[in-house]
Amino acid sequence: MIKSVTAAKYHPLIEQIRQLALTYVQPHAAQWDRENRFPLEQVKALAEHGLLGICIDAQWGGLGKSLVEMALIIEGVARYDAGMALTLASHSLVCDHVQRFGSATQKQRYLPGLASGTTLGAWALAETGSGSDAASIKTRAVKTETGWLLNGRKMFVTQGSVAGVYVVMARSGEHKKSAISAFLVDSGTAGVKPSAPLEKLGCRSSNTTAVHFDQIQLTDEQLLGEEHRALAAAFSLLDHGRVTIAALACGIIRGCLEESQRHTARRQQFGTPINTFQAVQWPMADMATHYDAAWLLTERAAQLCDDGQGCGTSAAKAKLFAGEMAVKSAERAVQLQGGYGFLKNSCVERFYRDAKLCDIGEGTAEIQRLVIARELIAPKAG
Repeated sequence: MIKSVTAAKYHPLIEQIRQLALTYVQPHAAQWDRENRFPLEQVKALAEHGLLGICIDAQWGGLGKSLVEMALIIEGVARYDAGMALTLASHSLVCDHVQRFGSATQKQRYLPGLASGTTLGAWALAETGSGSDAASIKTRAVKTETGWLLNGRKMFVTQGSVAGVYVVMARSGEHKKSAISAFLVDSGTAGVKPSAPLEKLGCRSSNTTAVHFDQIQLTDEQLLGEEHRALAAAFSLLDHGRVTIAALACGIIRGCLEESQRHTARRQQFGTPINTFQAVQWPMADMATHYDAAWLLTERAAQLCDDGQGCGTSAAKAKLFAGEMAVKSAERAVQLQGGYGFLKNSCVERFYRDAKLCDIGEGTAEIQRLVIARELIAPKAG
């Protein structure tokens, strides 16, 4: 389905992911959604094929894939279940953080387990009172004679109650709002208290919780990256994260289109398949166009990131467009199936609920527009 010069190079990878998704994801996705259940066994199965170490270098046991390749993998999984794709994407955010900013000791300790999937990672930035305003977090790390004392409560933590390690962002200084540091916190540490899984609208196979960090004693060795500089690191990581959410949205759009093609070819009215009616053909033509445009934006942003060029605005454009088109495509897919699309056992009903994450996660649509507009009005050199 993906048609581009770059994607054509990766046809074997695309086919491999399709087969893995059909084996481990598609047969179970509806049940995971109904039960609001994190599918640990299937996550382990995908880990055996390297999908928990997509971006981790081979020296640590990972696949060492590019962001373009990661986007292809996330898209291929999201075609069948956005929740599983979200698990892979959010875990990769932790992997990326440790690999890019961790010390040699931290990499040696954490990356092999993250790559193999024996350790799941959770990235803890958001709080109840700080969503888009990341610099306003209240979680605090206070310097002590032996290290740091961490206290606070994080919200919307993906893998929150199944993670082996958390990357926790906390305020570490008093004088600057941006004085925020990141810390590696093992889940078995005394005082780490995840909530029960949250009941979400969509992506219900992903594990999302609040996590309370109560009087956590940390050593200096658990500081991840430079002291007080975690916010800048987080923003650069989120550029990659936005590309993966755009890829996830592309997977949903493709799922909506393919399910619409299947249903409208089979469904008959007035003695003919309904896909012969122009009123049915046009929404599918729009979905196909939206998919191609969303993927090309996503691929371009991923390639810019891989090339080490500034990709923040391109990532914002990809996430904004792909996210909004996923919501629109899911609405049209439900409409094309009529009453059948309104039933709980319908794939497109699940896509309809899953798609809304793409408008919210890794920065809302409004934030993406701010990022894009900021570049448009910035003074140009020369």
